[in-house]
Amino acid sequence: MRSPALRHVLTHLITPLLMCLGMGLAYMGAFVTPEPNHLPVAVVGTGPGAKVFAQTVKDGAGDRLDVRTVATRADAERLLRSRDITGAYVPAARAPELLVATAASDMGATAVEKVFTPVAAERGEPLRVTDVAAPVADDPTGQGLFFLLIAVSIGSYASVAALGAAGAALPMRVRALLALGVSAVVAGIGALLAGPVFHLAHHDLAGVWGMAWLYSAGILLIGTGLHTFLKRWTTLTMMVLFVMLNFTSSGGLFRPELQNGFFGALHSFWNGAGFVEGVRSLLYFGGDGLGRTVWTLLVWLLAGLAVTAVAAAFEHSRTPAAATPAPAPPATRAESVTERETRTAEEEMEETVGV
Repeated sequence: MRSPALRHVLTHLITPLLMCLGMGLAYMGAFVTPEPNHLPVAVVGTGPGAKVFAQTVKDGAGDRLDVRTVATRADAERLLRSRDITGAYVPAARAPELLVATAASDMGATAVEKVFTPVAAERGEPLRVTDVAAPVADDPTGQGLFFLLIAVSIGSYASVAALGAAGAALPMRVRALLALGVSAVVAGIGALLAGPVFHLAHHDLAGVWGMAWLYSAGILLIGTGLHTFLKRWTTLTMMVLFVMLNFTSSGGLFRPELQNGFFGALHSFWNGAGFVEGVRSLLYFGGDGLGRTVWTLLVWLLAGLAVTAVAAAFEHSRTPAAATPAPAPPATRAESVTERETRTAEEEMEETVGV
């Protein structure tokens, strides 16, 4: 390829094309064909009839369902509120009941209804559905938290692009402090959207802000540290970590029981899942499970601090050499400055496009 300008353009097209491929693989792989995958459900009852019925349902569903029996309806409600099961079938002679918790997963509740409605119909019995944990009226599907996750995530990794391109001349400790400050602002915007603007959170707004700050700070610190090493590839890396793998495994649209094993496994420790499940716990389930999600976000925050510390040490080790450049003719110096300015502009452009 003889044209440097054409080679330059084609090289810079690699990033958006990889984003296109990655987004397609991630989103379509996670969301296009949702189906139960060891979806946990319960049958209420302790007698032989309940156990036989539960085994019959399990045999018919195969790996799609994990079926257990529980002694009482109260036990089933407790398991639903702790999100250990997605639905519970209460057999009855005239009107069997299905217990669900749509605040945990609207799609999960729908999947359970699809499983047990035909079962009741085969017996000639109408199925009554009871929601033991419904989302607020302003967020009837409970999926507003997923879109809150998107807003906070975009504010976070877009800020990484700004800090990397415009703040590269600042010491790492200053950039790290800026990252912590920006994350507080991003979290504030998230809390404003969740509370006064769209009314997703009718209580514990300070807790929502705290969860958003932990989540955003982890992303900003990781991105700020990685920029030292990855430069213009930082945006693509952030997209992979905090969009492609993050949104798809968060449980905001489909919980892991409706996804394949890969995204289900990520859900257990990825930071987006920690944020979504943590806010759900706070708003709808009395804080049940909140401690584990907070620890998840803290681990990601500590990882961000570690990455920035390594980046700071790396930059410090290079400072003396940069402070005493080798002598060069004036024309060469001018070219070097121009090249550096060009690279900085390109880096900033690519990162902004990546956002």
